[in-house]
Amino acid sequence: MKYSVSERYNTVVLTLKGKAMGGPSAAKFQEEIKEFIENGKTNIVADLSKVSFMNSSGLGILITALTSLRNAGGDLKISGASDRIESLLVVTKLITVFNHFKTVDEAVEAYQ
Repeated sequence: MKYSVSERYNTVVLTLKGKAMGGPSAAKFQEEIKEFIENGKTNIVADLSKVSFMNSSGLGILITALTSLRNAGGDLKISGASDRIESLLVVTKLITVFNHFKTVDEAVEAYQ
């Protein structure tokens, strides 16, 4: 899983790309989340619009990040989930756990 980082209005936007399936990139991602928390950046949006595939390990990455951020007083909102990923969230009932939005702009605005 690859991702890029940007910021909008005191919100960190992580744009995930490709296949979200865990592996070595998951540890790097979690380390980055930890650094954001240490730097007081706890409002994060995970943009899933460029994710082509996600499995249970990919979901685990998001759940771990969400838990870390909520424990630090922040949140992880998701945006741009494809129909396939949204179905995965529904089947796993995680759709009720994550705040989810159609666009990054809507997710960022929800923090304001």
